[in-house]
Amino acid sequence: MRQFTAIVNPTAGAATGAGALQRVGRLLRQAGAALETVHSRSLAHAQDLARRAGDRGRIVLAVGGDGIAGGIGGALSGTGTVLGLVPAGRGNDLARALGLPAEPSALARILLRHEPKAVDTIEVWRDGTPRTVVLGSVYAGVDALANRYANRARLLRGAASYYAGGLRAVAGWRHAAYRITVDGTVHRHRGYTVVAANSAYYGSGRMIAPGARVDDGMLDVVLIAAAPRRLFFALMNELKTGRHLARPEVRVLRGRTVRIEADRAVPWGADGEVDAVLPVTARVLPGALRMLY
Repeated sequence: MRQFTAIVNPTAGAATGAGALQRVGRLLRQAGAALETVHSRSLAHAQDLARRAGDRGRIVLAVGGDGIAGGIGGALSGTGTVLGLVPAGRGNDLARALGLPAEPSALARILLRHEPKAVDTIEVWRDGTPRTVVLGSVYAGVDALANRYANRARLLRGAASYYAGGLRAVAGWRHAAYRITVDGTVHRHRGYTVVAANSAYYGSGRMIAPGARVDDGMLDVVLIAAAPRRLFFALMNELKTGRHLARPEVRVLRGRTVRIEADRAVPWGADGEVDAVLPVTARVLPGALRMLY
């Protein structure tokens, strides 16, 4: 029977994470699985806990949102350790892309019975700093700024925090001139954002890259060009269905290595975390992580 180590991210909401794990954990134990729970003090601590659990041959469960899922997944990339998710964050976009159910019994069945599948990860580095590895997407522009505002929101949760952050970011956005190099080919772009996506969703359920797949060895690079703010908000609503791809302001490239530069200090983020400005380089690592979904 499987042995699990669940890593809970207190910053994502201790009550939410503990409650989600309690419901799923009870079902895992009833089925005969072993489950231990540890609480991380920081993302770096969560990554260290995950590596140590993997060294003991345990399946690691990331309990929280996209930040801890991407951070732990990046730490386990290339190690052979199996990762499972217990979604309990604000966005849960990776869980959405993987088709993970919210209902505890359905999620427990996946964790207990499904065989691990290989998914791609993204190696990310900026000039002069050590590389990191993430899972979902790397984005540079107004969305990174909106996500920064959402992460700092104290009174709003979930999609509401992203919506409020988006309004604030777009209201003060000044279009950037980007230089995007995809597998050695340079593309010029002026506008709102550039997203190198390994999975379809970001920003709490927005389908930014409908064609992106976690196991195809490619990144879908979505460019949203300069447009009036009213049109931009209409386009944002279309992210729910993927209709935005039909707009002339939206362009999609595909490649394995993407470098994003800009004419000013544009913020960029990955898997819900924002802490840097351009330039940044992202490279897909095909099949580098084993996951249960």
